[in-house]
Amino acid sequence: MATATPSADFVAVLYEYQPLLRRVARLYCQDTDDRQDLFQEIVLQLWRAWPRYVPQPNAKLSTWLYRIALNVAISNLRQRTRHPAPVGLDAEALAVAQAPDSGPDADDRAALYRAIGRLSEVDKAFVLLYLEDRSYDEMADILGITQNNVRVKMHRVQEKLRQQLVPC
Repeated sequence: MATATPSADFVAVLYEYQPLLRRVARLYCQDTDDRQDLFQEIVLQLWRAWPRYVPQPNAKLSTWLYRIALNVAISNLRQRTRHPAPVGLDAEALAVAQAPDSGPDADDRAALYRAIGRLSEVDKAFVLLYLEDRSYDEMADILGITQNNVRVKMHRVQEKLRQQLVPC
């Protein structure tokens, strides 16, 4: 009887966790093409790391995936900051070209994403993990910091967002 190949396991994991990986890309890239490029880079780095993945007792696969995805996203953001792309459409033209979100919460969601977009790359990681309902213990493991440090930083990030979203 043949056993499953690592690539088959990887593809199954990729299908299961694709929404998680796309949310990471969405948080770090506003442009659709850049977001797709980042998603593909995340998948490539996961594929490269997959042969070295060894499940640990009491550790979730999603923790390992988050760690790689966030590292790739932050590295990508730093690279884009150092080597900015040529200027494209201005904000108004881009807004017309892109299909707007629709629905009752579209304005609130757009305001939240704008506020998150103004956060530092590390603060964005905290918001993403928080919105994914990750425990502080999981956040600490993913980000490689103490749980107490997560609590302090999360409180500061929430305050930054509150200041941006609540009118004075």
